[in-house]
Amino acid sequence: MINSTARLDDADDAEVAIAAARAGAEAVRARYGQRLTRMDKGAGDFATDADVAAEEAILGVIRAARPVDAVFGEEGGQRGAADAVRQWLVDPLCGTLNYAVGSALVAVNVALRNGPAAVADPFSGEVFFTDGATARVRRDEGDTQLAPTAATRLVDVNLDPPFPSAPGFRAVDLLAHPGFVERFRPRVVSTTLALAWVAAGKRAAYVTDGGDLAGSVHFAAGIALCRAAGCVVTGVDGAPVGRAGRGLVAAADAETHGLLMSMILGRG
Repeated sequence: MINSTARLDDADDAEVAIAAARAGAEAVRARYGQRLTRMDKGAGDFATDADVAAEEAILGVIRAARPVDAVFGEEGGQRGAADAVRQWLVDPLCGTLNYAVGSALVAVNVALRNGPAAVADPFSGEVFFTDGATARVRRDEGDTQLAPTAATRLVDVNLDPPFPSAPGFRAVDLLAHPGFVERFRPRVVSTTLALAWVAAGKRAAYVTDGGDLAGSVHFAAGIALCRAAGCVVTGVDGAPVGRAGRGLVAAADAETHGLLMSMILGRG
């Protein structure tokens, strides 16, 4: 386990991801409840000085451990070659609107493209991570393997616009489907922390619309976690997540995934 004073130059990529996510989480937690400076991004989106501080903290860890790697951050954009073989995807504060209004439902996402990843919950202190083969959660008492299950019957659905698959698919229509309310209970957490919760068995599934989410700073870490934990992950069209697919359905098991896909595709 890496602490704040350990050298990271010889650490494996999973430990680098964990340390980076923890550094970002510390910056987020330290500014919680303070007056925030907002930076408008247009279309109702914005960043805060907490987002920027968290990204800088994450970059500091990655630069120290992997100085030649490229990084793409939500706030700072591309650093290093865009076509680099090794590129880190950084979402320093997923759930900025939640955070800005005093809701502690946020995540810090760090992923090496097609490699290890970590999702930190700044307020629980949990860090969900994968080395690419297994998925675990790190707490003060140590690491525990993640075990997805649909037992909660809770499904998080992202209702934020835009709705690129409308009218064929709109999340609000899924919530009104008779089969959905018979089998599941909806939740709207508005952060990709929900993907870590699917991998950990706290949620049965997570559904969102969109384009290529596998290469997104918001979703790459959570998708990597779910895949490593053994979840079923596809687009809302049933295609593999990526350029050929659209959106995301991450389910704890095949039965849950199949039920949701039948509703989304109008087969049930």
